[in-house]
Amino acid sequence: MKNIVLIVDDEKEIRDAIEIYLKNEGIDVLKAKDGIEAIEILKHNEVHLIIMDIMMPKQDGISTTFKIRKDKNIPIIMLSAKSEDTDKILGLQIGADDYVTKPFNPVELVARVKSQLRRYMKLGVYEGLKKVIDINGLILNQETKEVIVNGENVRLTPTEYKILELLMVNAPRVFSIDEIYEKVWNEPSFNPANTVAVHIRKIREKIEINPKDPKYLKVVWGIGYKIEK
Repeated sequence: MKNIVLIVDDEKEIRDAIEIYLKNEGIDVLKAKDGIEAIEILKHNEVHLIIMDIMMPKQDGISTTFKIRKDKNIPIIMLSAKSEDTDKILGLQIGADDYVTKPFNPVELVARVKSQLRRYMKLGVYEGLKKVIDINGLILNQETKEVIVNGENVRLTPTEYKILELLMVNAPRVFSIDEIYEKVWNEPSFNPANTVAVHIRKIREKIEINPKDPKYLKVVWGIGYKIEK
């Protein structure tokens, strides 16, 4: 089965250029010029990853990503001409999995797409021994990729799931920010603090009763993060 990527950008030249690079890698492409069109495409097509521009007419990438995240866990890579950390953090806060700044290197973008697709497609694949990890009411099912807290299902993005899985499988080992980034994103880390911190915060908001006083996902100051057993 071929992977299908939805490219959402108001500039036709960018949509077409990304399409060429992805098709050269055997990836099928759908295209939308704004968020409204993207939502309609998602209603009627199977999509495995979205490349989402932030600044678009009618409905921008932030609003569109927020709507998609209400019922879909598809990986989303955000594009923006802005390079400020605030834009990157905002994108990650509302559910994006990765962020690329324009002008971007097409080879780097394709590499990030392939990395996210590998992670996402593995979520439905049985690999090795079936395991259910239960840590004081926080349950992670490695076969179904479900996360349950005190009997309630929790919806995580693919990146959030991989971070939580890494920490739970190895609990109570402490992982540094660099280690988390390298193991989850499958690439060398380069100043990943904001990226990892935003995902950790989102995970806490979903699994903790009080994210400011977490029961499960603990910070070890100056070292990293761990799941408390």
